[in-house]
Amino acid sequence: MMNLSRKALLALEAVLDVAIHARPDPVQAREITARQGVPQRYLEQVMQALVRANILRGVRGPRGGYRLARERRRISVRDIIAVINDLEEQENEPVSHSDLGQTVIQPLCQRLHSAIEKEIGDLTIADLCDDAHRHGQDISPAQNSDFTI
Repeated sequence: MMNLSRKALLALEAVLDVAIHARPDPVQAREITARQGVPQRYLEQVMQALVRANILRGVRGPRGGYRLARERRRISVRDIIAVINDLEEQENEPVSHSDLGQTVIQPLCQRLHSAIEKEIGDLTIADLCDDAHRHGQDISPAQNSDFTI
């Protein structure tokens, strides 16, 4: 089942941060941690998992950091959350072992899970960048493109 853990939310915010700020240089982890207020060691584990999943691309060197590995519109929220859920290796335990839990609560959880899966599967980083822009986040017109040439 899809889990919106603190680490998954951190990953979403980190990818969105990279999408917004990676122009023209990659975004360094220390910049992300400063904006998000999380320890860099905690973030690095998340970022490396996102690089292995081809959501982010790591750039080495003194001006290195992270860039999106693909276009914003090709990265769904579900992609990011799935990477973190795999990283956390959570078990899918039944909600309840009682008859009431199995016949009422478990089907409810499945319906909610299906609705969440559909919503986050259709939602992309491009959509979140648009939301950030509507809310006045630091996105200049030059930063609004996916790639620089």
